[in-house]
Amino acid sequence: MILEEYIKQVKPYVEEMFKNLDSCHDIKHLERTMKIALSLCEIENGDRLIVGLSAYLHDIHRVIETEQGSYVSPKESLPKVKEILKYTKLSDDIKDKICYCIENHENYNWNGFNVEDINTLILQDADNLDAIGAIGIARAFIYSGANNIPMYDENIKIDNDINFVEGTKEASTLHHFYHKLLRLKDNMNTKTAKKIATKRTEFMYNFINEFQEEIKGIKNSLN
Repeated sequence: MILEEYIKQVKPYVEEMFKNLDSCHDIKHLERTMKIALSLCEIENGDRLIVGLSAYLHDIHRVIETEQGSYVSPKESLPKVKEILKYTKLSDDIKDKICYCIENHENYNWNGFNVEDINTLILQDADNLDAIGAIGIARAFIYSGANNIPMYDENIKIDNDINFVEGTKEASTLHHFYHKLLRLKDNMNTKTAKKIATKRTEFMYNFINEFQEEIKGIKNSLN
């Protein structure tokens, strides 16, 4: 059975789970991440079935977070992932590999983890590519709005040496750009993702430069 047929089997359950999530981590994010991951997979020699399904199921912990109102790790979502995978006839070995990808896709090497599995690295790259560029900018502000995080706070210094840790609530969206999003380019795993990330990061820098100029006010813009 091909990937697309397995996606059809799990899609009704995933759509039902994600129907009330904000558009930062909605079903469209899953679909974009899967599309990016499959493109990377072709070039970087990943397993299409494992990468595709893990990408489609990678954010189930976000649903649980919304329900609980507190941070939930990808590992904590695995019981629900396994429950959904029961509706398929995948082998236990494939299911385990999908769960491994999901569990470790937020374990970044730049935070001290050592993830080497190519399928996990592809999923991580795909998820991070959807977090940068034009869509990444939109998602960052959507997330901040949904979680009452201000766009910026000039009273709190931005520390460029901070390594962002998942589950951390940033002081502002602007802080999040500097602590994580602008740094993803240099921490992509695959050559293909690094190339794409370079273009998307340049776009974000242009946006942030303009954003910070506008923060200073109209008088500065007229000079």
